[in-house]
Amino acid sequence: MNTFGRLFRVTTFGESHGPALGAVVDGCPARVPLGEEDIQPLLDRRRPGTGPLVSPRQEADRVRILSGVFEGVTTGAPIALLVENEGAQSRDYEPLREVFRPGHADCTFAWKFGVRDHRGGGRSSGRETVGRVAAGAIALRLLSLHGVRVEGRVISVHGVSGEEVMAAEVREAVSRGDSVGGVVEVVATGVPRGLGEPVFGRLDAAIAGALMGIGAVKGVEIGEGFGAADLYGSEMNDPILPGGFASNRAGGVLGGISNGEPVVARLAVKPTPSIALPQTTIDSSGHPVEIEIAGRHDPCIAYRIVPVAEAMLGLVLADALLLQEARTRISGE
Repeated sequence: MNTFGRLFRVTTFGESHGPALGAVVDGCPARVPLGEEDIQPLLDRRRPGTGPLVSPRQEADRVRILSGVFEGVTTGAPIALLVENEGAQSRDYEPLREVFRPGHADCTFAWKFGVRDHRGGGRSSGRETVGRVAAGAIALRLLSLHGVRVEGRVISVHGVSGEEVMAAEVREAVSRGDSVGGVVEVVATGVPRGLGEPVFGRLDAAIAGALMGIGAVKGVEIGEGFGAADLYGSEMNDPILPGGFASNRAGGVLGGISNGEPVVARLAVKPTPSIALPQTTIDSSGHPVEIEIAGRHDPCIAYRIVPVAEAMLGLVLADALLLQEARTRISGE
């Protein structure tokens, strides 16, 4: 299950401490203006080593387009994207070769496959998102030609809001050898009406699945989300006016289909599981072990998940857009 999408399809590859990561995008229409300069900004926002609130691992994360683009436009052929790993320090993980880190996928990978890459988590590492972000940048480029814009932000950290207050909360966690989680909001504006299907293939279900598929995300809500459970119907319903909706508690989706309002989703991001405090776990033989995890880790993953969330929402919307265009062409609408 390393491929995402139906018409706009993305296959990602690579591991945290392997030679490179990347993606192959198949199904992108021809004649979309595209260059490495369209992909790099989103990767730059995701990359580590950019400040005190993120992992200090140093990676340039420079993307190379290997195929599918000619003279500045897409050709309709598969687009291969490659990002080389440069700053891996695998020796930091040698003490964890036979130890399962709490909160990570070490144990589940081993139980499922009978083998695992202990170096930074391998395929289950957050670094796997490099391929998603590179591919998502292409989806966002396609969407921009249709007037769709996607933007995300961190709206709270450890239960507090405000840029300086959130930063202070992260610094406090670092001083304790701990980590914190946060909430990320991602919004797509300019989304046309009619994207998504009414039963299977609902747009909100696809968005929730894509965002929930990001590592460290433990909850997703669309529009009013869980708050809807505390409202009356008279409070939750968005009044419909001749010019559109008076409010957007539905988050841009009704009955699984986009209604023309901004698509709004929020993600609950758990605290980084790699912390310096002592933790109880077991080794690969089932014996109890106490560990303190060294290495370079994000004290709050939420900040670097923002561009990943933008990319995944972009992939869902690009796929839904192509499906709707195919439907209208076939039906002659």
